[in-house]
Parts: sequence; C-alpha cells; structure tokens
Amino acid sequence: MFQTRSFVAAAAFAAAVAPAAANAGEAIEVQLVDHVTAGFIEQDVFVERQPGSGDVWRIAADERDAWADATVYTSARPQHHDPMNPTNTGPFAAGENLGFTMDQWLTASGTATYTCDGEMTTIDATFEGLVPDAVYTLWAFFMPMPATEPFSTYDLPLGARDGSQSVFETDATGAATYAATFKGCMQMTGPQLASGIAVNFHSDGNTYGPAPGDFGANAHIQLFGLFPAQETVVAQN
Repeated sequence: MFQTRSFVAAAAFAAAVAPAAANAGEAIEVQLVDHVTAGFIEQDVFVERQPGSGDVWRIAADERDAWADATVYTSARPQHHDPMNPTNTGPFAAGENLGFTMDQWLTASGTATYTCDGEMTTIDATFEGLVPDAVYTLWAFFMPMPATEPFSTYDLPLGARDGSQSVFETDATGAATYAATFKGCMQMTGPQLASGIAVNFHSDGNTYGPAPGDFGANAHIQLFGLFPAQETVVAQN
C-alpha cells in the first residue's frame, strides 16, 4: 500500500506464511492512527495549495494545523505510497472533491484486537470519526525492513482471499464495528518484516475483492497500526 523508508498502510496477510505467530489465547491490541499523527506525510487525500489550479498536494505532519480547514480531494490518477519521503508531496492532478476537511479526515481513531486460538484468528475492531455512511475494507500488510526502494508492501485483505470478509460500513456519525474469524494465525513484526493492519476508505463506494483499489484515486488509507515484535507479545490473564 505505500518509494522509500515508510510504514504505510499497505498490507499482507500472514496465513500463507509460517505457523502461528502468537500462542493460543494471547490477545493483542493494536491502536490505529493516521499517517500525519504517526509523523509521516499524508498519503491518500490531498489539498489545493492554490485554489482553482487543478493541482493537489499531500501535507506533511508539521502542516496539520495550517491545512486543518482545507477541503480534501482525491487524485485524478493512482499515487504510489511513500509516506516518509518528504519530497513526494506533489503536485498531482486533482480528482474529486471529497466534501470534508483535512481535520475531519485526521480525527478518525480505531482499535483492533487480535487473538489466535488453535488455528483460528479473530479480529474485533471499533472505529470513530471515519467518513460517515461510507464503505471501508481492512487489510493486513508486510513491509520489508529496511524498506525497499521504491517502497513496497505485500497486501492482502483480512480473512478470505477474495476480500469478502474485509468489508465494513460506517454509520451516519462515522462509527463502525468489525468482527471476523478465519483460519490461520497472523505473523507478528520481526527483524526483517513489519506487519500490521490498515483501514482503507473507498471514495467511489466500491470494493475490489483481493485488491485494495487505486490509492489516492478511489482507495485511501485512513488509519494503520503495526503488530508488536514477537518477543513483546504477552499472554492475556
């Protein structure tokens, strides 16, 4: 989901890799944050620095307050994720006006809880402040460490490989819950791979099965979080 040293929300499902990364009964809570809060440049929604120019830009973390009230846009074409590269901010050809501000985009929050018991994974998540009445999908990601150049991750939908278990919708306030159980435990972060969960907003209202969509154009990672390193996993009492 994301050219250089970045953590973005791109994703990989670990059921195909290795045995269970967590022991039976362990519960892992992942706090989900946006790119700007994490200190990166925003990736998938954009602002017009010069109104009417037809060009849009990503904002950096230190520009949050300056652009809080700016209306956000999609990009006309897909944009490669590169969240830690401060030079990859634009300009890009403007797409659609999304009808909300950067501040509204960045107020979203979420928490996901992961457990694996035997060979079955359960993911429970709660969200607030997402885009109201909208379609989302959840993704898992693996990111090589150190990151590749150009930046890349391996992305798969949570649950069934056809994407059918990854979809959820928000209510009129932007709140949502998600719950799914599927076969295979997920891999934790290790010395060569970071793994985590990403929350993908579909501005066109469509989902794309085993693919996340076109980032920036119709798919927009709003939140993400990393699983802990295996040695830091502690059993739930």
